[in-house]
Amino acid sequence: MKTEVISREVKNTETLQTIYERRAIRKYKNRPVEHEIIEQIIDAGRMAPSAINQQEWKFYILTNKDTIKTFSKEIAKTSAKEFLKSGVKEVVKTAGNLLHSFHNIDLFKWADPIFHGAPVVIFITAPKDNEWAGLDIGMCAENMMLAAKTLGLDSCPVGLAKFVEHTDIFYKLRIPATEKVQLAVILGYGDETPEVHKREKDNAIFIDRPEKNMFKKAMLL
Repeated sequence: MKTEVISREVKNTETLQTIYERRAIRKYKNRPVEHEIIEQIIDAGRMAPSAINQQEWKFYILTNKDTIKTFSKEIAKTSAKEFLKSGVKEVVKTAGNLLHSFHNIDLFKWADPIFHGAPVVIFITAPKDNEWAGLDIGMCAENMMLAAKTLGLDSCPVGLAKFVEHTDIFYKLRIPATEKVQLAVILGYGDETPEVHKREKDNAIFIDRPEKNMFKKAMLL
């Protein structure tokens, strides 16, 4: 079962309101983001929990429009090749949706097919031998996106950014060979207001909560 929104009062709780209002934005205004705000957002990411408090994430930031567009096109080209080479139909289908479809459409007619014109791109890495990196960086990125919303910005996580490692220009990020790009987060002043996607409501399984009827019977005894 899906509902338009989860039925809960959140207007009077700032943190919950930010969570409910955050959206993945893929259209941005032509407006730069102040350096101090970027630092605040990264600081919020640093406050995320991490395995054994290792805090092994690192942040590589792009803010130049031309540089972002160059990386975007190279990642689009490389990721398309990687997905098609894999031969996994479902993966190709998913990637096709994300990249406006590989087939019958020229990806490169878009100036920025991966980062959607965002003025800030933050690649997040962790050591290759960190088995908990995916979890740590996921929590870190969520902190950053919620902080961005609180500060009046919008954001979007970009999983395809990991394919930057297979591009010919990867070296320009100066990421050491011991690190792996797990994710990128794009930031900027949004220029769209997407509707809330329906949410699954039948996916919480309470293991040891008494049944309602059993609880009522106990109260009557």
